Amino acid sequence: MDLECGSQEPVKQGLLARGWLKIKALSNNVKAEVFEFFRTLRKLGQDDPRRVVHSLKAGLALTLVSLFYYYQPLYDSFGVSAMWAVITVVVVFEFSVGATLGKGVNRGLATLLAGALAIGAHQLANLTGRICEPVVLGFFVFLQAAISTFARFCPKIKARYDYGLLVFILTFSLISISGFRDDEILELVHKRLLTVLIGGSTCVIISVLLFPVWAGQDLHNLIASNMEKLGIFLEGFGDEYFKMSEDGESKEGISLLQGYKSVLNSKNNEEALANFARWEPRHGRFQFRHPWKQYLKIGALTRQCAYRIESLNGHLHADIQAKPEIRSKIQSTCTEMSMESGEALKELSMAIKTMVKPFAADIHIEHSKSAVKNLNSLLKSGLWDDEPNLLEVVPVATVASLLIDVVSCTANIAESVHELATMLNFETVEPTVLRETEPEI
Repeated sequence: MDLECGSQEPVKQGLLARGWLKIKALSNNVKAEVFEFFRTLRKLGQDDPRRVVHSLKAGLALTLVSLFYYYQPLYDSFGVSAMWAVITVVVVFEFSVGATLGKGVNRGLATLLAGALAIGAHQLANLTGRICEPVVLGFFVFLQAAISTFARFCPKIKARYDYGLLVFILTFSLISISGFRDDEILELVHKRLLTVLIGGSTCVIISVLLFPVWAGQDLHNLIASNMEKLGIFLEGFGDEYFKMSEDGESKEGISLLQGYKSVLNSKNNEEALANFARWEPRHGRFQFRHPWKQYLKIGALTRQCAYRIESLNGHLHADIQAKPEIRSKIQSTCTEMSMESGEALKELSMAIKTMVKPFAADIHIEHSKSAVKNLNSLLKSGLWDDEPNLLEVVPVATVASLLIDVVSCTANIAESVHELATMLNFETVEPTVLRETEPEI
C-alpha cells in the first residue's frame, strides 16, 4: 500500500507541473496579446491624431443625447422614444463632416417621408375594415420594401442614398406594424421624427464646430499626395535601374520608395471621399459646388500612371537583367525621361496643394517629351542591330517603352490639373517662388 502511494505522488506532481506550465504559457500569451492590442491603439492614434479627437467627439454626442433619459422632465416628454436619439447618434456620427451630414440628412428625410407615407397607408387600411386592414397594411409594406430594395441597385442612388433607403424601409415597416396595435400613430411618428432630428442635429453640430474633419480637404490632399509618391519613385528609378550590376543587384540596394503602391488601391477611398465631400458646406477655399468629379478624373489618370510604374518596379526585381553595356546605350535619355516626369508630378502635386497654376510642371513635361523624341531617334537608328542575343535587349526595350507611356500619362495628368486650375481660378505664381508660398486651405 505504501509503495502504491509512493508511485502515485510523482505522477500527481508531474501532472501539476505540466498544468502549471500550461497556465503560465496561457497567461504569457494573454499578456502579449493585451500589450500588442494597446500598441496597435497607440500606433493608430499616432498615425492620425484626429482619430482620438473623433472618438472623444462621439462620446460627447452620445452623452448629450443620453440626457433625455437621465433628465426626468425630458424623459417625461419623450418617454421610451428618446432611445431613437441615442440610436441616431450611434449610426450617424462619422469621421468626416460630409459623411455625418450625409447620413444625418438621409436619416431625417427618410424618417419624415416614411412616417408620412405610413400614416397615409394606415388611414387607407382603416377604411377597409378591421378584417381587411392587416392585408392592406401587409401589401403596402411589401410594395415599399420591394421598390426601395430594387432602387438600391441603381449605382447613383446607392452611392448617396443607400442608407436613407434602408432607414425608409425600416421606419415605414415599424410605423405601419405599430399602428395596427396602437391608435396613437400620429404621436408615435411625431416623437420618432423629433428624436431622430435631435440626434442627427447633435452629431452635425459637434462634427462641424469641434475640430471638423472635412472629406473634401482629405480628397484634395490625397490626390496631391498620390502624385507626389509617383514623382518620388520616378526621380529615383533611372539611377537605380541603370546602376545595377551584372548579377542583378543594386549597388545602393533596391529599397526604392515603395510608397506608390498605395496609389494602386486608392479608387474606393477617393470615390467615398468625393461622395462625402458633396454633402459638405463651404469651408476654406472649397465651395459648395466644388468640382469633385475633376478630382476623380485626376485620380484615375494617376492610377493609370501607377500601373506603368508597377511594371517598371517589376523590372528592378526581375531575375534576368540585361547587361550594363546594353542598358548604357539608352541610359542618358531614359534617366532624363524618368527624372523630368518625376519632377513634373511633384510640381503638379505642389500646385494642387497650394492651389496655384502649375507652370513649373509644364517645363519638365516639355523636357521629358524632348527626351522621348531623342529616344525614338536612337531606336530608329538601329541601336541594337549588332547585339547577337536579342533576348537581352527585350527587357531594356520594355523599360524604355514603359517610360514613354509614363511621359504620356504625366502629360494627361498635367492637362487635367490645368482644367482644375481653370475651374477654380488657381492663383498665378512665378515658378521660382512656387515652393515658398503654401497658403493654408
